[in-house]
Parts: sequence; structure tokens; C-alpha cells
Amino acid sequence: MQRKIQTSDLIVITGAAGFIGSCIVRRLNDCGFTNLVLVDDIGTSDKWKNLLGKRFKYFIGISQLFDWLGGKEHNVAAFIHLGACSDTLETRVDYLLDNNTRYTIRLAEYALQYGQRFIYASSAATYGDGALGFNDDHDMLHKLKPLNAYGFSKQLFDLWALEHGVINRIVGLKYFNVFGPNELHKGRMASMICKMVPQVQKEGVIRLFKSTEPGRFSDGGQCRDFIYVKDVAEMTCSFLDNQHCGIYNIGTGKPTTWNQLATEIFKSMGLPVNIEYIEMPADLAKQYQNFTCANMEKYHNITGKAPLKFTLDEAVRDYVQEHILKEATW
Repeated sequence: MQRKIQTSDLIVITGAAGFIGSCIVRRLNDCGFTNLVLVDDIGTSDKWKNLLGKRFKYFIGISQLFDWLGGKEHNVAAFIHLGACSDTLETRVDYLLDNNTRYTIRLAEYALQYGQRFIYASSAATYGDGALGFNDDHDMLHKLKPLNAYGFSKQLFDLWALEHGVINRIVGLKYFNVFGPNELHKGRMASMICKMVPQVQKEGVIRLFKSTEPGRFSDGGQCRDFIYVKDVAEMTCSFLDNQHCGIYNIGTGKPTTWNQLATEIFKSMGLPVNIEYIEMPADLAKQYQNFTCANMEKYHNITGKAPLKFTLDEAVRDYVQEHILKEATW
């Protein structure tokens, strides 16, 4: 059994300057953890702004990590591995397999060899069209059929962990539709809330996709499990305080329609609701999920069904008023 992680221990966070990663750094700082090793490649992006005001010990590039780890086998207590290409429209499969699958395998093998806690980001994209539901039971893994190469690259690592008998020695987190501060650098992969607010400011309207399954969903009636990144950070960090292993969904367990989300955005800005519906691009329609909702039973069983800190309306209001309109990170 892995020992309890102390604030004096080194914790390695990959993807640390990114969206969820930087919010986890903030959450760890708030809990007294500053002995952090941040791993990321920033390049010419503005991701560095996500680290302003945060405390950490080292910042190193992704390609430098394994060299840096040499001789520190007994100094590192845990890895939170979030670094990956998360572009669901990326078509370079070999790149995704190198970046998302093989790198994760190498890092997991290192952590397992030295008895370090290993927490990694899987993805709700592994569930494909949702026909088999959104159950994080390990027995379902072989049956899942992701709709895009990104989901496939994540699925391959989950299967590797299962087939090599280590899935109950590590923690995989299937994040659903995460939104919140520190995502501006993601561009087209940022949440729709991040994109909708500037549209409302400029034109006073939110445009949603028409339904591709009108028999099941009305226009704007497609559903997502939207979860605030501040709740995601807390849920992720909770696995540093416990010894639970396996794959877990990270969502709210409640479906929200796009119409409901758009309405909350208008309310948070004090404006009348004005929604228009547009055709969905053909390339997106092929891999579009009309419904996602995390089955949270497994996570609730280990946490005692700890409530989220933010309801949807509270989360949207906090994000819009305290971060987007103020151009403030977290």
C-alpha cells in the first residue's frame, strides 16, 4: 500500500500549465502543497499566464522529464499525468499514440516500479456514441468504441493497464465536459461557454447546432454532463488523500441541454435569452455525441456521495462574472 502523501513530498504534474493542470496546481497550493514539479511545453502560447501567482519548486519540459527523474526515484511521491493532445479533431494517429498512449505507458511503468501514486487523465471520449452507456466498470473497457483518434489513444492506455494487470494499482479519471477558468489558450478546443460569452458581448446571440437526431433531441436539446473545473480539481486531488485505484468517471451525473447552458449564460450576463440554431458541420456530425452523462455510482461509493461545490447556475455565474468578464485566471 502506498503511504499517505505529505505536503513535503514531491508531486509531479504533467500538462501543468494547461487548463485542468493549472487548476490542480491552484487547488494543491490552497491545500498547502508547494513542493510541486510542473511539466509542460509552453512554446509561444499564453499558457504561462495560468501559472501566475502559483507556487512550485521546478518547471521542466516534457522531453526533459525522464532525465530529470534520474536519481530521484525515492523523492517523488505521486504523478498527476494530464499532459496529452486533447484535440478531438486531430487526425495524426501516430502522433496521438506517441503523445497520449506510449508516453503514458512509460510514465506509468516508472511510477509502478518505484511505488509512486499514479493518477492519469483518461477521457469520456472513450465511450464513443454512448450506445453502451457511460459506466466506468472495468468489464466494459473492451466493448467501448471511441468515435475519434483522440478517444482511441486514451482507450489504448486504459486497455494496456487492464491487460497488464495494473489497473487496480493506478487511477484513471474519465473527465466529462469540463469548463472554467484557465482554458483560453485552448482555442477551438476551449469549452463552448468560453466561446459563447464573447459572441453574446458582440452580437447578443448564442448559436447552437440543430439536432442530427430530431426524433430524440430537439434543436439545442442535445445533452452534456457539464462540470466546473474547480470541482474537477478537487475531485482529482482527492485521490492523493485516499488509496482507491481503478478508473472513475469525473462528472456531475446530471445531463444538461445546450439550451439550458445558453440560458444560464444569458442570466449570468443579465441579458435576455436569444438563441439561434445552425447546421452542424459534416465532419463534426460524424463524431458528435448527442448525449453524455457520467455514471457516478462508483465514485460516490468511495466518497460517500460528496456533493459538488457548484451547481450549474453557480458554476456558470462564477466563471462568467469572476473570470471571463474580468479576464482573470484561477
